[in-house]
Amino acid sequence: MCRPIYALVSVCRYIAGRWLLTLLCGVAVLCVAAPQLAAAQDASPPAETITPSIENTKTPSPKPPVESEITVEGLVSYGNYRIFASGENCKLYTIGIEYDRHSWGRFLKARTDYVAEVLPMVLLNQPTQMDIWGSTLSQSRKIVPGVDIAPIGIRWLWRDGRMIKPYLLAKGGFLVFTQKALSSKATYENFSLQSAGGLQVKINERFDLRLGLFGDFHFSDGFIVPVNPGLDVMNATMGLTYHLDGNPLFRRH
Repeated sequence: MCRPIYALVSVCRYIAGRWLLTLLCGVAVLCVAAPQLAAAQDASPPAETITPSIENTKTPSPKPPVESEITVEGLVSYGNYRIFASGENCKLYTIGIEYDRHSWGRFLKARTDYVAEVLPMVLLNQPTQMDIWGSTLSQSRKIVPGVDIAPIGIRWLWRDGRMIKPYLLAKGGFLVFTQKALSSKATYENFSLQSAGGLQVKINERFDLRLGLFGDFHFSDGFIVPVNPGLDVMNATMGLTYHLDGNPLFRRH
C-alpha cells in the first residue's frame, strides 16, 4: 500500500521539478533576449520622410515688367464736319502727355493697352461771334484756351516690337475752357471723345516716333444746358514715345 503512494509522490515531484526547471529556463531566455529585441527595435529604419521635391524648392523666376510707355504729342486739326455736332469753321490745337499700359492681353493679335491722357494746353480757334448752334456770324476770330483730361481709353497696337506698328485708339474725358466755347449760350465744361489711327515707328529700344495719320476730336456739353452746339474736327498728331520698361530682354519680337 505504501509503495504505490510513494511512487505517486515521486512522479509528482518529478513533474513539478521538470515544470519548475522549464519555467526557470523560459525566464532566463526571456531576460537574455529582451535587451537584444529592444536594441533591434531601436535600430529599425525610421519611418519614411517626405523629401521636398526640387520643383517646390525652386525660387520663382521674376516676372518681366509690364510694358508701358509715355508719349508727348501735339495735335493739329485740318477740317471739321457736322454729323454729331453743329459747330463749324473752327480749328483745334493741343499739346499733352499720353500714358499707355499693357493691361488687357491681346485682341485680334493686337496688344491691348489702357490709355490715359492729360492735355494741359488746348487752343480753340473760333469765330468771334457764333449763333447758338455754332454757325459763323463774323469774320474775326479769337482763341479760347482750355484743359482736357481723358482718364478712360483703350489702344490696340499691332506688330509689337517690330519696326512699324499700326495702332487704333479711343479716349474719353472732360474738356474745360476759360470761356463758353462755340456759343455764349453753351457751357465752360464739355465732354470729350477722341478716336485715332496711325503708326509708331521704332527709333531704338527706348524711343518710337508716333505718326497719327487720322483722328477725330469731338467735344460737346451733353445738353447740360439747353444749347449744345458741339464740334467735330479732323486732325493729325505727331509725338515721341518713351518705353518705361526699357529692357530689350523683356520686349516682344
